[in-house]
Amino acid sequence: MSSAAPTAPDAAPEQAFRLADQVNRRPRATRLLAAVRCHRADLLAALIFAVLAGWLTHGLWPDPGARTLALNPEDQTLYEWFLAVDARALLGDFDLLTDRLNAPDGVNLMANTTVIALGVVFAPVTLLLGAPVTFALIAAANLAGTALAWYLLFHRTLRARRLAAALGGGLCGFGPGMVSQTNSHLHMTAQWLVPVIVWLVVRLLRAADPGPGTPDGTGATGPDRRRLFTSAAGLAGAVTAQVFIGEEVLFLAAITLLVMSISYAVVDRDLARRALPGFAAGLAITAGLALLVLGYPLWFQFAGPQGVADGMFTPAYFSADLSSWWTLSPLSVAGSAESARLTTGPAEYNTFLGWPLLLVAAACAIWAGRRRLVFACVVAGLVMGSLSLGPEVVFGGTRTAIPGPYAVIAGLPVVDGALPMRFALALLPIVATLLVLAVDRALGSSGRARRLVPLAVGVALLPLFPTPLPTAGRPAVPTFISGGHWRQCVPPGGVLVPVPLPTPKEPWPMRWATAADAGFGLPEGFFIGPYGRRGTAAMGTFKQPTSALLADVARRGDQPAIGDEQRRQAARDADFWGASCVALTDDAPHAESLRATLEQLYGPPTRIADAWTWRV
Repeated sequence: MSSAAPTAPDAAPEQAFRLADQVNRRPRATRLLAAVRCHRADLLAALIFAVLAGWLTHGLWPDPGARTLALNPEDQTLYEWFLAVDARALLGDFDLLTDRLNAPDGVNLMANTTVIALGVVFAPVTLLLGAPVTFALIAAANLAGTALAWYLLFHRTLRARRLAAALGGGLCGFGPGMVSQTNSHLHMTAQWLVPVIVWLVVRLLRAADPGPGTPDGTGATGPDRRRLFTSAAGLAGAVTAQVFIGEEVLFLAAITLLVMSISYAVVDRDLARRALPGFAAGLAITAGLALLVLGYPLWFQFAGPQGVADGMFTPAYFSADLSSWWTLSPLSVAGSAESARLTTGPAEYNTFLGWPLLLVAAACAIWAGRRRLVFACVVAGLVMGSLSLGPEVVFGGTRTAIPGPYAVIAGLPVVDGALPMRFALALLPIVATLLVLAVDRALGSSGRARRLVPLAVGVALLPLFPTPLPTAGRPAVPTFISGGHWRQCVPPGGVLVPVPLPTPKEPWPMRWATAADAGFGLPEGFFIGPYGRRGTAAMGTFKQPTSALLADVARRGDQPAIGDEQRRQAARDADFWGASCVALTDDAPHAESLRATLEQLYGPPTRIADAWTWRV
């Protein structure tokens, strides 16, 4: 008895703490379960979007390093290299002018679509599992994330019912243009910040509106300055992030919002008069805050080393065919491969909405009633759709000599950097908004429209349901690279010359650098730089005489005559590149002819793993 008594007081506090901990845990668990129950519909929508995105990109799994998007493998190679370079920020080895390509001049990352923000966020995945895994993850996440973001905007800001919001979000995330752009254009499919930007613009407008006054001019409450500033600050942050993800998407969103804002102001002049001063002030704050961060990167992009101030793509070539608007995408269940002739490539099925959706969208716009938002959407849709036709209208593959509206803005600063046919991507959220408004109104009614409108929308969307993206196998990276043997030939950060050298049309040696986490640099390559006429933008750079000679051998297999002049030129080119090592693997085209040519240029090689190497 006496020995047990002293332990009782010590045990009591311990039991009390344990009981209190259990009591504290129960509310947390209860709150978590309550939150799940409250948002189970939203979580279900997110799950459906994620499953659909995974299904569309499943061809890249389970081994992304051995698979590639069959319709655009060149751009996938480029973006995987971008992701590898971006990931070096985690290692403290990152600069807006990278020396890991186009040695010795380097590449201006701001002048290229390098998705820097995504690359940095996914850097741990890239460094642990490789850039192909990161590419596959982002390709799927962009589709699901964009759909979910628009769903939340429609449901929470537009106050639409969940079914209507889900249909709209699905079209925004998985419409023909988004699915086709997923063929390696990560910067174009990363649109999940656009709904956030739209929400912040709406929030800014509401904060700037002092409210209607009474007939005698009194009663207005004045703008909400705190909400105005927080909206402007949030908008600045979202815009800044989008610049480092994809500037073209931000440009298209800005043009669309500008047209919609003007249209909305025309039909609601009272709101325009009340809110314009505060709204303009909020935009000024947004611009000022964003420029604090973006000022230097934007200067670097247009005027910095290796920067370009113009677009390199021809607007007349990248114009949407008028007949493609009522045609179904080849990547849709009801599409035909023959319709691919109406665009420039499988990554640009931006206008292929099909006649059923166009007719139903027009009917929804009429039936939804005389809403200001409907008017703004219709005007913006017509403007963006007409701009996609480019400087000259093309119909059925034939140029009509009829000037398109794009001709009015062609040549303006920044405009040249956007392809005309991509203006059509803005139609996905515009059409989706019209469908959401109509379906939501129908679901709230008690007549036949409650069933007919959702049914009509579903029937119009069904032919657009996407099919999985075609994929193909790709050769493994040489053991010389994957096994880290390249370090015996070139120091980290040095320049390795793969034979043949990478080009925009055949960038495959860039996979070597990607697999090595961009641990070494390459000469020439696939990028945008100031190598056009008079320093204008161009794809790739000039070939040095030795790289041109080696490319000719790889293409034809003929062994050229090599003399002292060719050997001196090879030494000069290696010195120009700052090269440490030249490498040739057994799977190179006409490898034997290339090896014999290199032996005459640089002497006997050294065998390292599965590569012949020459120290230069």
